[in-house]
Amino acid sequence: MNPFSKHTGLVATLDRVSVDTDQIIPKQFLKRIERSGFGEFLFYDWRFDAGGSLKADFELNQPRFAGATILVARANFGCGSSREHAPWALLDYGFRSIIAPSFADIFYNNCFKNGMLPVALSEQQVERLFQRAAANIGYELTVDLTRQWVTDDSGLRFSFEVDPFRRECLLKGLDDIGLTLQHEDKIREYEARRVTFRVD
Repeated sequence: MNPFSKHTGLVATLDRVSVDTDQIIPKQFLKRIERSGFGEFLFYDWRFDAGGSLKADFELNQPRFAGATILVARANFGCGSSREHAPWALLDYGFRSIIAPSFADIFYNNCFKNGMLPVALSEQQVERLFQRAAANIGYELTVDLTRQWVTDDSGLRFSFEVDPFRRECLLKGLDDIGLTLQHEDKIREYEARRVTFRVD
């Protein structure tokens, strides 16, 4: 998993509450077993019409948001089913951080396990980000996990909190497997001794 310490990128806004995982990555695209290749299907039912053409009225299809790596959304982002494919799709599309007033618990946890940083800010702070993004084409933010703040080039700075364990894992790029492999020497030692165990 790629570590996350500090990221500066173009902001895209999604002005919808309770964006659920069924919309983030619809069920018909869950047949793949690898984590890559889901980005093209992100928000599929919102991005494309029945003929497969891009819908001009969907936010992420606007040219100004092309190449965005930070998504600002409304409350309860990632609700619905617990599919881990949702952060896979967002990450594969190019997003490294999601900023919203609140997140569904399972989605929030899955983001950290896949190298993406979910940032919870207040409703008022998120609204200010929406306003600044609307007023400034090419609006960028810097999300700094080390200092735990979100900043822009115009003096804005919002602090956020992350559980210390999750923060440390993301800074070091450690998912569940990476955490286990930190004890590789002890695991190898145990496996070497295990062959001498006897079962009566």
